[in-house]
Amino acid sequence: MQTHFGWDRFRAGQRAVVEAVLEGRDALAVLPTGGGKSLCYQLPALVRDGLVVVISPLVALMEDQVLALQKRGITAACLHAGLDPGRRQQAMARLRDESLRLLYIAPERLQGEATRQMLENHASEGRLVALAVDEAHCISAWGHDFRPDYRRLGMIRRLCPGVPMLALSATAAPRVRADILRLLDLRSPLVQVSSARRANLNYTMQRRPRDPMPQVLEALKQSRGAALIYARTRRSVELWAERLREQKVDATPYHAGLDPDTRRTALTRFLEQKRPVLVATVAFGMGVDRGDVGLVLHLDLPATPEGYLQESGRAGRDGQPASCLVLFSPGDRTTLSWAMQASGRSSPSLEERRRLDLAQQQLRRMEAVAEGEMCREQALLLAVGELVSPCGHCDRCKTAPNHRDWSTQVETLLTHLADQEGMDLRRLGEHLALHEPGRGDRWTWLARRLVQEELIRESNDGAQRLYLRESGRSFLKTPWPLDYAA
Repeated sequence: MQTHFGWDRFRAGQRAVVEAVLEGRDALAVLPTGGGKSLCYQLPALVRDGLVVVISPLVALMEDQVLALQKRGITAACLHAGLDPGRRQQAMARLRDESLRLLYIAPERLQGEATRQMLENHASEGRLVALAVDEAHCISAWGHDFRPDYRRLGMIRRLCPGVPMLALSATAAPRVRADILRLLDLRSPLVQVSSARRANLNYTMQRRPRDPMPQVLEALKQSRGAALIYARTRRSVELWAERLREQKVDATPYHAGLDPDTRRTALTRFLEQKRPVLVATVAFGMGVDRGDVGLVLHLDLPATPEGYLQESGRAGRDGQPASCLVLFSPGDRTTLSWAMQASGRSSPSLEERRRLDLAQQQLRRMEAVAEGEMCREQALLLAVGELVSPCGHCDRCKTAPNHRDWSTQVETLLTHLADQEGMDLRRLGEHLALHEPGRGDRWTWLARRLVQEELIRESNDGAQRLYLRESGRSFLKTPWPLDYAA
């Protein structure tokens, strides 16, 4: 570890996982972003005389890790659909002459006979040290980034029955961990779950104004080191990079639609400049080794609490204070809901409908974190099954919100909903704004809070259709105070 990585001690949770793999034991490691998950499979590849195969969901992640390992003098390669013939032939040659220590492959390559044969041969000849499944939460429909190709990874156990398997994730709630253990058929595994709490991160979530540029510039002014700004779409990434350059901020765009050379240049700038500003889609950052990211700023509501924990966790890996800012709008959830619905087929299968339902539920949980009055870190960690005390330094902990009793407005809203066979969120807000005092967006905000309070049920089809629950009917019979921040 000292020779190749320059470290003289393990981070929390690493040593037990490394020792389990070296002993030939299966393991599930849930270590926070920046917690050093990659060392858990890279170190066994150097200690043992053989090959570690790493299954990874993103080409950029594979390429970044291979480049970093090669710079350290470690023989590593990757195999994916976008690889040019020369590099593919070089990787295969190193596999044959047994000089390769780490091989990164995309999950879909396991459907190819050549890849399966390679694994079987290495396993039967005793040259396969371990199989590592990175971002293992992708195997679970409950995970925040489900990938259908991950569902088929259970075949690895049949191909390589005696080879230890290591599953790794930065965030995995208990039900996701259970899915990983079951679907990968991990046998008597070590389960190492470290706290996802990052005491050096300061969380702030604010309503996004019509033009959030002043907040963005102020956040950049206050930050140290590198800054990551996340936008939802490729077009938004390019527009924001251009707008920031107009404000004399040397911002670089990064997304999957750019050509490889442009992406490589953007990554190099981010890794080597003193205070780079990168505007990217949320896939950027997985496996990127820069410790002094002082700001992670989301220009839209994140899709899930688990995903946001991973994305915000790219800040402050050096242990120094860092800021995590979300600028969100109530309309973000509507936009995301319809995008999720549009991404499915016109006649989805039962499993696809179930995944869409779960995605809508996770989106509502993220909205509850942003709109709620609980400590930000406490609410985020609760979403992944970890109960902690308030952090004391997020925006909610530092500023107590002003409360008022909304029970009269709640009674009005629920009474109106009781007379309907369901009504979509937008129409409800518009209708109440016509007949009762208050803006339409305030009524829709209140309706979303009542969904979180489970007085109203919302459809999971993206239409945001609202229905009165029995608990809502009970409120109408005997109202009680409901205090929310004004």
